[in-house]
Amino acid sequence: MSNLELSAITIRNTLQPGDLGYIAYIHGTLYEKECGYGLNFETYVLDGLKDFAREYDPRQDKVWICLHGDRIIGSLVAQHRADKLQLRYFIFLPEYRGIGLGKHLVQEFVRFMKERGVRHAYLWTTEEQEAAISLYTRFGFTLTEEATSDTFDKPVTERRYDLILP
Repeated sequence: MSNLELSAITIRNTLQPGDLGYIAYIHGTLYEKECGYGLNFETYVLDGLKDFAREYDPRQDKVWICLHGDRIIGSLVAQHRADKLQLRYFIFLPEYRGIGLGKHLVQEFVRFMKERGVRHAYLWTTEEQEAAISLYTRFGFTLTEEATSDTFDKPVTERRYDLILP
């Protein structure tokens, strides 16, 4: 899909039945293939999505469901956490990387922060997600915490990045 343009992607901000299950599916299959994460990782994702679904408030949370035609090809979620936002479930199928979609969504996330008057956001990732980390740091996220974990069926270093707007 090297000819793919960002204009071919539509973004839906409403959460629909099946979206969260598909986000879990993409995480489970993609990260098993690319990083060797096992079933415990998918369980971790499902637990978080279950909590998000129960707490979802469209006035405080926002979803970006990325579609090519009628196929979900990626997502990003802004989940409220008291006076902060957590950036979660930021993922794209590999053939949709490199077209500017990630940059566009992080810009939209920051815009949502400003609209809501939220100054502090954070995210968790692993040291293996180098391209995403590069994107986060370009937007001002800074590394604030590291911890080793075997939650994903292999040892990884989890990293927390925080963004504080002026």
